[in-house]
Amino acid sequence: MLRRRTLLQSGSIVLALGARQLAWGAGIVNVRVWPAPEYSRVTIESDTALVAKQTFVPNPPRLAVDIEGLVLNPALKELVAKVKPDDPNIAGIRVGQFQPTVVRLVIDLKHPARPQVFTLAPVAAYQHRLVFDLYPEAEVDPLEALIADQLRERKQTAPPPPKAPANDPLGEFIAQTTQPKPAPGAIVPGAANADPARATAQNEPKKDGGGSDSGTDRLIIIALDPGHGGEDPGAIGPAGTREKEVVLQLAHRLRERINATTVGGNPMRAYLTRDADYFVPLHVRVQKARRVQADLFISLHADAFFTPEPQGASVFALSQGGASSSAARWMAAKENKADLIGGLNVKAKDATVQRALLDMSTTAQINDSLKLGKQLLGEIGRVGKLHKAKVEQAGFAVLKAPDIPSVLVEAAFISNPTEETKLNSEAYQEALADALMRGITAYFSKNPPLARNRSV
Repeated sequence: MLRRRTLLQSGSIVLALGARQLAWGAGIVNVRVWPAPEYSRVTIESDTALVAKQTFVPNPPRLAVDIEGLVLNPALKELVAKVKPDDPNIAGIRVGQFQPTVVRLVIDLKHPARPQVFTLAPVAAYQHRLVFDLYPEAEVDPLEALIADQLRERKQTAPPPPKAPANDPLGEFIAQTTQPKPAPGAIVPGAANADPARATAQNEPKKDGGGSDSGTDRLIIIALDPGHGGEDPGAIGPAGTREKEVVLQLAHRLRERINATTVGGNPMRAYLTRDADYFVPLHVRVQKARRVQADLFISLHADAFFTPEPQGASVFALSQGGASSSAARWMAAKENKADLIGGLNVKAKDATVQRALLDMSTTAQINDSLKLGKQLLGEIGRVGKLHKAKVEQAGFAVLKAPDIPSVLVEAAFISNPTEETKLNSEAYQEALADALMRGITAYFSKNPPLARNRSV
């Protein structure tokens, strides 16, 4: 009887532990797929570090990865179903038990890619992560895409060409006889004595400010940077609102306003550093803004603190020296940790070099950033509370474009229950987007955009 009771107790322990703890090797905590036009990410999170060996096969393009210390389980099989048909880069995932303690993962790709496979140590809410970043070999030029988008919009909104007049010989004769004679030296289309030099000058494309060789006006480009994304949720409110989601919604609303606005006759165009739920490293956000030769860079966030009391919006600019307050210093340190949480491949050969090259802030850039921040802060104060009445400064990594006025806007405290509700409110987001748009146009009314070198 005693033996039977012992066995029953042992059995209850087995049932309590469950299959995950009893499986040999590492336990899978979660699997995730993050699709994006720029790259797709696959993440396997486990309770212990995984060791992987990868092989890239170019034809047809696929990445084969052997993960040691694993047995095939339902969690890994979930990866197959998590790939969506509209994933820009991944065609599908196959998984199987290659050897008794080795699981083989095959990621079929839609086009040639530059895969990066790396591991991340535990941080924040994450345990060990094995990450596959799949970058397409053929990159899209973001500036060319913006110009092409503007040209398409112009063609769609252009009035239809006038109908050709009916054949009227008498009317044509009257028009020719009553047409005034051209002034001496004037160019008449089709005339044999036209001045070739003048004709060439008239056919030359206009310089920046009036037009360009692309056939569009000088685009005024505003880089909008919705903070966090993908593996990095940002701050999370008491009711579960995630910062990465509300700031992306705000960026979409502001984009609509920017794309419908002109300054001095020149169209404005918004460029988002991320247009969906995926992670972008901080230095890459800056590089993206520079690649499109942005006139302004606005990073959108929702603040958080340890207690629910703080409230109000803030605007930050870069500081070459120390932070303007201890709160600004704390905020910059918190935002600069996004790369650790989002998952940056620190072994990428150019990541460190690129970050160092962007650490060249100038006094002129900071002064212009403070002017922009002041305009934005004044307009935000008309639609909601301000946490600080002046633009704060600190060493935010995402504001380090040396040639672009850059600010970081904390729209509200997501850790405050009342402000979390406001951030989820369509009415507040609309009002805030309007305020930011007024601040942008007010800045340009006092600081007209300079001519741009269009080469990338």
